[in-house]
Amino acid sequence: MTKEIQLQQNAKTSTKTTKLLLSILFDFVGMLSYLFPGIGESIDIIWAPISGLLLAKMYKGNTGKVAAVIGTIEELIPFVDIIPTFTLTWIYTYLIKKEK
Repeated sequence: MTKEIQLQQNAKTSTKTTKLLLSILFDFVGMLSYLFPGIGESIDIIWAPISGLLLAKMYKGNTGKVAAVIGTIEELIPFVDIIPTFTLTWIYTYLIKKEK
């Protein structure tokens, strides 16, 4: 039984780490629009709903829903998409709320 519990804990740690790495990657993708002055904000129109869907899929429950709405709005507002919404959601989920 102990090995089974240890395997479950390893899987949870792996999921947590994977979500952190994906969160950092998706925040980076959201900030890529700054590389293209002028057209970057139009890229955000495409990225905004995608980021909202990804947030809702990655973080279940109310946390994911609220993060999805905030992330979508944040990406649509010009010059505000520098906020790392994915990473902040991870911090809230695993460090503040201490979800396992």
